[in-house]
Amino acid sequence: MQITDPIADLLTRIRNASTAKHPSVEIPASNMKKAICQILVDEGYVKSMQVKNDTVQGTIVLNLKYQANGEPVLAGLKRVSRPGLRIYTNCENMPRVMKGLGIAIISTSKGIMTDKAARAAHVGGEVLAYVW
Repeated sequence: MQITDPIADLLTRIRNASTAKHPSVEIPASNMKKAICQILVDEGYVKSMQVKNDTVQGTIVLNLKYQANGEPVLAGLKRVSRPGLRIYTNCENMPRVMKGLGIAIISTSKGIMTDKAARAAHVGGEVLAYVW
């Protein structure tokens, strides 16, 4: 099945699994999805990430993280730039998610990184998603 927006599909799968309180979620792999999932792991929104190369495309297995009371650590995921309307920003106008409590995932010329890392590297790019 052809998916027109694989990043939105990734975020929706994570959001649905988190809402349903599943311990993990499987996602078809790609290099961009691996980079986004690695950012989620590095920022502490997800426990761990494994890449299974059992099929031609491979699969990413994300182990989701929950608080002591059972609430998901990921409170929200929002796709910003989409195939029909791309949203770009420079380093001076980089968005702040929840006044700095969340992160924006940015696709730059130096790779996919958070808004904080993009500001430090002094690069702009396409705003892929907001995470809080």
